[in-house]
Amino acid sequence: MKCDWVQQNILFYVYNELEDDARYEVEQHLARCPECATELKATRKFHATLSETVAEPTPNLLAASRMRLQEALETTRQGGFWHRLVLEPATWLRQVRMSPALAAVIFIVGFGGGIGATYNFLAGHGSEVAGTYSTVSGSQAQPVDSASIAGIRSVTQEPGSNQVSIKYDTVSTQEAQGSLNDQRIQQLLLFAARNNYNSGVRMDSVDVLTQAPNDANVREALLYALQNDSNPGVRLKALDGLSGFVKQDPLVRDGVLRALIGDSNSGVRLQALRLVEPMKTDSNVRSVLTRLSQTDQNVSIRSQARTMLAQMPEMD
Repeated sequence: MKCDWVQQNILFYVYNELEDDARYEVEQHLARCPECATELKATRKFHATLSETVAEPTPNLLAASRMRLQEALETTRQGGFWHRLVLEPATWLRQVRMSPALAAVIFIVGFGGGIGATYNFLAGHGSEVAGTYSTVSGSQAQPVDSASIAGIRSVTQEPGSNQVSIKYDTVSTQEAQGSLNDQRIQQLLLFAARNNYNSGVRMDSVDVLTQAPNDANVREALLYALQNDSNPGVRLKALDGLSGFVKQDPLVRDGVLRALIGDSNSGVRLQALRLVEPMKTDSNVRSVLTRLSQTDQNVSIRSQARTMLAQMPEMD
């Protein structure tokens, strides 16, 4: 094995970024090559110095970063160069061919930039970092900026009332309390229904939102959950909240029909079929039912669609 290949990969060896077979080959070469062994010693010294110099991020910053990453993973279509660059560092690091000195410069610049960005971020949000947890009343607080929210931790409603308590994270965990009529509470519920990384919190948010479906923004959020949420339980909750608007709102009707045609969960599709049954004489509904009765792979849905068509009056 050539020394230049080993020296190009020593940094990856120190950071445990080599495949097992490549790591074994490097170790075998290092055992018999004093020059490469000296290079390894220098690289490890650099790694130890860097570890002592770079400050550890705060737990709050780590939590916020992890939640933002989880949300991005759930909502971003994966693939392509940037996906490999950001989410598969081991792969692109192995593809780089450079000297250890240049690699060291890149790592130093990266860590330095991260420290600078962290300092600026924390300096601009000092009031948020000052306390790790705070509680505000929905009627007393200004409307929340959804761009500053890292995630919603929990949504709870007091039994027998319309009072809602929502814990959410920016850099620190905060809590807002108020009625369903409070603008801040509504904003947080809409954010949780669309963006939160925790499917249980999305379920709770949609469940509360179903109590106020008359609001156009709420119906929009329920339609979004119906069409995009990865949890079938959340989609079923959204259907329940939209059930009273299938007749009067064309957007709701079309959203329910899309779920009936394309949802991956048979339970969601069957519930959508029940919701459109009162509208079986509608031309769009009739067209979808005809299609389902002829070609749908689900026997139950195909059978029910045929039954609904048979019960329709003849159309001139």
